[in-house]
Amino acid sequence: MAISLQEMMAEANAAVARIPVARAQDLIAQGALLLDVRDAPELEVQGRATGSHHIPRGMLEFRADPASPFYDTALRADRPVVLHCASGGRAALAGKLLKDMGYGEVYNVGGFAEWKEAGAPVEEPVDRGMSV
Repeated sequence: MAISLQEMMAEANAAVARIPVARAQDLIAQGALLLDVRDAPELEVQGRATGSHHIPRGMLEFRADPASPFYDTALRADRPVVLHCASGGRAALAGKLLKDMGYGEVYNVGGFAEWKEAGAPVEEPVDRGMSV
């Protein structure tokens, strides 16, 4: 039976706790990984959360599986993961995926704009000046 996007989002939001930026910062200070799942062009244009690790949503399965040749050692099933994207949707879906893959402590902090609005540290995009 087919599942709709609305159903996938409902399942993801039920499985992955949405937390405020302040709670995310506490978790990160205790060793959690802040994971940005936006696509690379978004980071180039919008900047990124200071200290964030980047894995595009489309590569997450390959980076999260220790048996994969593309495994990213920053991801560990025993390390809390705090996800964000542009608005929170991809982060929710990514969080459910990580939980399905055995990651225990996974959170969704929402979108990058929320991170910035809360006054959390960011790295602004590089000004390309005349090189564009």
